[in-house]
Amino acid sequence: MSTTAYYTEEGFKKLQDELHHLRTVERPHLSQQIADARDKGDLSENAEYHAAKEEQGLLEARIAKMEEMMASARIVDTSQMDNSRVYIHSKVVVRHVGNGSEREFTLVAESEVDIKTGRISVSSPIGKGLLGKAKGDIAEVVTPTGSTQFEVLDISR
Repeated sequence: MSTTAYYTEEGFKKLQDELHHLRTVERPHLSQQIADARDKGDLSENAEYHAAKEEQGLLEARIAKMEEMMASARIVDTSQMDNSRVYIHSKVVVRHVGNGSEREFTLVAESEVDIKTGRISVSSPIGKGLLGKAKGDIAEVVTPTGSTQFEVLDISR
């Protein structure tokens, strides 16, 4: 059973493009590799054939997973979002209560994570801690290294 994943239009388009590439480029390429390897003779001792068949199985599993993700995907219109609380696709400025350092995070779906740009998953420890918080709230974030507190300074789209 799949769970609903929320995407921006950009993130959903990227998922669609990747799935299209796998179906129209990678799948035919692998089929050709299998056909070429089959033409080389005895399949029982043909390492190329077995490797291509294994790769094909992995590709088909990846395509199936992506199709499932797309079937349960929902696109979030960030222009209609309420900025009073932290939700998926919110941009949040927080202050670490312990050392006073400030960070900015954007909460996104797993497939849109980019740590370098501050895009973190809503299912990450920080994402879970921030969800539903309002400006001025203290978020308790439990990580493997311990517990950390963040004060929500600002919420925007």
